[in-house]
Amino acid sequence: MAKKYEALAKDIVKLVGGNENIVSMHHCQTRIRFKLKDDNKADTQAITDLDGVSQVLNKGGMYQVVVGMQVAEIYEEVEKLVDLKEDGKSEEGKEKQKAFDVVSDFVSSIFSPIVPALAGAGMVKALLALLTAFNLVDKSSQTYILINMIGDATFAFMPILLGYTTAQKLKCNPILAAVTAGIMCHATWTGLVSAGEPVKFLGLIPLYLVRYTGSVIPIVLVILVQAPVEKWLNKVIPASVRLVFVPMITFIVMGILALSVLGPLGDYVGKIFTAIFTWLSGNVGWLETGLMGGLYSTLVIFGLHHGLAPLGTMQMAQMGYDGIFGPGVLCANIGQGTASLITGLLSKDSKTRQIGTSAGITGLMGTTEPALYGINVPKKYPLIAGAIGAACGGLFAGLTHTHRYATGSSGLPAVVMYIGEGTLKYFYNICIALLITIVITAILTVIFFRKYEKEDKNEEVVEVKGEEFEMPVKGEVLPMSASKDEAFSSEAMGKGAVVEPSEGVVRAPFDGEVLVAFPTGHAIGLKSNNGTELLIHIGIDTVEMNGDGFELKVRQGDKIRKGQELVKFDHKKIEAAGHPTQTMIVVTNTASYESVELKDNKITVK
Repeated sequence: MAKKYEALAKDIVKLVGGNENIVSMHHCQTRIRFKLKDDNKADTQAITDLDGVSQVLNKGGMYQVVVGMQVAEIYEEVEKLVDLKEDGKSEEGKEKQKAFDVVSDFVSSIFSPIVPALAGAGMVKALLALLTAFNLVDKSSQTYILINMIGDATFAFMPILLGYTTAQKLKCNPILAAVTAGIMCHATWTGLVSAGEPVKFLGLIPLYLVRYTGSVIPIVLVILVQAPVEKWLNKVIPASVRLVFVPMITFIVMGILALSVLGPLGDYVGKIFTAIFTWLSGNVGWLETGLMGGLYSTLVIFGLHHGLAPLGTMQMAQMGYDGIFGPGVLCANIGQGTASLITGLLSKDSKTRQIGTSAGITGLMGTTEPALYGINVPKKYPLIAGAIGAACGGLFAGLTHTHRYATGSSGLPAVVMYIGEGTLKYFYNICIALLITIVITAILTVIFFRKYEKEDKNEEVVEVKGEEFEMPVKGEVLPMSASKDEAFSSEAMGKGAVVEPSEGVVRAPFDGEVLVAFPTGHAIGLKSNNGTELLIHIGIDTVEMNGDGFELKVRQGDKIRKGQELVKFDHKKIEAAGHPTQTMIVVTNTASYESVELKDNKITVK
């Protein structure tokens, strides 16, 4: 499946400055995030112009290429082209990062891998709450005890999970880190803590009686120290005995340090965080969730939202629930999804209707980037309507101290995460908060639509007007399915035709304008006076030729006349470079028409 994105991946890697300019990379739900050595080497405009790229952002120390829901498949192809250094970093990359970015990246890196465990544990607890709420399981029964144990395991052994992920982030041995965490959670130590009698190592070093099961901060502090200690031991101990003595010394040294200094210090810091979270939830919870609901989607647009995500995960890990991040983000996503959906349903423009409704449904399920970039940001008023509705919903969630017991996607299915502690109160509260968000957003979207979409009917007349045009390139005309590039043959980019060119000239098939003129000359985007949007792509993977063999005769924004020469190209050079010369003629706004047909070597849109 990912193979069809091979050409796009090559273009992205090349235009961000090539393999040598990439320090590290990862992806989220809709975008590939690069950390570059030099942002100035990236050609942002050229990347934005690529078919398949929605937007490019450079925020928070990350160069972000927004590609939509196919991000995992595109990233798979990008990975094949990028050979990162073992540590994934460089000194140049480190210098570019701000303190906030470093902390945010570290916290996200150690908590993100355990999110599935937190989500699963939270859902087990939610199931148990439902079973007890409807008297299906008695709290004194062994069934209740066993299910509760299953749900508690993630939280009880949190230090082991975080020890492992922190070690991965710090590039030290994660198994040794997990064992150190196991020392802190060992039943013997728990028994000594419960006994309450003073404990001293060698009769001299006091070990403070702190219970570490379920803790978060202590193990992170311990591994921050263990990482350099372990690396130093690996350097000074001979390779012949390293396998035995490095782990032994690490366990003894770090075990005592963890129980005497680092663990108690981390416990104290953890108590401070708990006190802060408790105070915020009890005193200004309405403000937090209201602001999160109203502002979160704007942060998503600029790629800054990932700096806030650790707040919810940390509160979940520290206290067993999240009342800051989860409710506000859920309202924000539902608000933007609703705004996009209502805009699509109200619009008479077929393209807006298709994008708005599909992206709106996706937004309601928890992924808002298609709605944001496809409808809400370009039109502006849906973004504002969704933000206001979400702020109102978030305000209600905050006033009622609503919180979730599991983490996961923030869409409508997430409401079950608000079931816990043997009560359905927060489940009902979040449902009311979302109802407030949806109603207010819908009302505002309708009002704004009537005010700002006065020319909707005129747009429809232009969009549905049909026309017929000949191929812009002379040669053998084939159906789109004959393309050797799956991205075209699958018609994912639109319907049209393929031409095996007999001469190296592209001529305008109609009167109109140049929408996009790629600097390399291998592709050009046109729009006719009747509204047809056409992509002419010369050859396959010819972007790699860097313009050699292509002569672009027009610029973006130029008006064109039917028959006018647009591009000249050299078949022999294309073939010599190992690329097929097939030229794809794609109606990129296919969705705006009832039919796009190839007949008698002509394309007809109706």
